[in-house]
Amino acid sequence: MNIAAVREQIENAHQHESRTGQLKNRLEKQLPHLHPSIHLPQQDAQGTLARFVGAYINEVPELLEAAHTVALEAGIESQIKPVLKIAEAYFLQPPSVMAGQVGLDCLLDEAYLAHRLVEEVNDLYIRHFQQPLIPVDTTVANLIAHQLIGETFANQLDEVVHHSVDEMLDDESFAVESVEHYRDKLSNPETGEAWKRWPCLSRQLGVELSQSA
Repeated sequence: MNIAAVREQIENAHQHESRTGQLKNRLEKQLPHLHPSIHLPQQDAQGTLARFVGAYINEVPELLEAAHTVALEAGIESQIKPVLKIAEAYFLQPPSVMAGQVGLDCLLDEAYLAHRLVEEVNDLYIRHFQQPLIPVDTTVANLIAHQLIGETFANQLDEVVHHSVDEMLDDESFAVESVEHYRDKLSNPETGEAWKRWPCLSRQLGVELSQSA
């Protein structure tokens, strides 16, 4: 895993944003047209949205590192690491659909791919362990990012994720002895305690999603 390179790319994108304000301009144009289910504070709505996007992108390296560590502890690194390498590659060698894009504007798309990939792997873990790989609630954050990216393109990115997971993971990936040992470890209170630092990202940043809209 080359997480340092991912962090460097994110830092470069933040510097690009400081010079150009590209993401800020995009969000200003999007604000009047956001889906009515996205709720922002009345004061500094654009700033809140920009901080959400920045945090959503910044969280990717930690998320990948944590997922790799947990997979290592579970004894299924060989099954999970290739999937995480795909998420890493979204940043380091973006899919052709993103060719030529630069800055935080672009990394929102790439971060969405990485977050959605971990979300899909989490769903697989829930099926097999009744608990996620990483108990971090990014579902709402991913839905908000989906809206910001735009329905058509975000759906294309979802297809990339589904293809990646289908290619790399199946039920046999979890049918190993080490998985049974890890299933027991997940019920340890210390394991749950270690994950309390992963709050709901969107709620933490003041962006909410209404289910009734």
